[in-house]
Amino acid sequence: MSERTGGCLCGSVRYTLAADPPAVVVCHCRNCQKQAGSALSVVAVFARPALTLTGTTKVYEDRGTSGQAVYRTFCPACGSPVLTDTPQAKEQGIIFIKAGTLDDVSDLNPTAHYWTGSAQPWFTIPEGAAAFHRE
Repeated sequence: MSERTGGCLCGSVRYTLAADPPAVVVCHCRNCQKQAGSALSVVAVFARPALTLTGTTKVYEDRGTSGQAVYRTFCPACGSPVLTDTPQAKEQGIIFIKAGTLDDVSDLNPTAHYWTGSAQPWFTIPEGAAAFHRE
C-alpha cells in the first residue's frame, strides 16, 4: 500500500490517502461535465477509511438521474472540486476523489467510462475500456 496526497488549486484543502485506488473511472454525465467545466470527470475510487482531509470545504448537494443525492465537495476559496460522495458510496465504504487533484497522476489509467450516452461526440472511448451507456 502506498500513500497518496492531493489537494485543491490554492492548497487550502489537502488530503492524504493511505491506499491505492482499486478503480479509476470516467463519468460523462451532464452534471459531471458542468461541475468539472469539462467534457468529463475522472474520479479515483478509494476506501473511505483511507482518506484524511484537512482544510475547509463546502458541499453542493446535487441530484443524480436516479434522484439519489450526490454531494460535490469543493474548496470555497478557489472552487476546485475535490471529492464526490453519495449515500450508496457511504454504504459501500468508498469515496470518489477527483483524480486531477492528486499530486501524482502518472500511474492512473481509467478502465471504465460511465454515462457514455451523454459523452461529447468528439470523445473516443479508448479501446479496451469498459463503456456503460448509463450508470
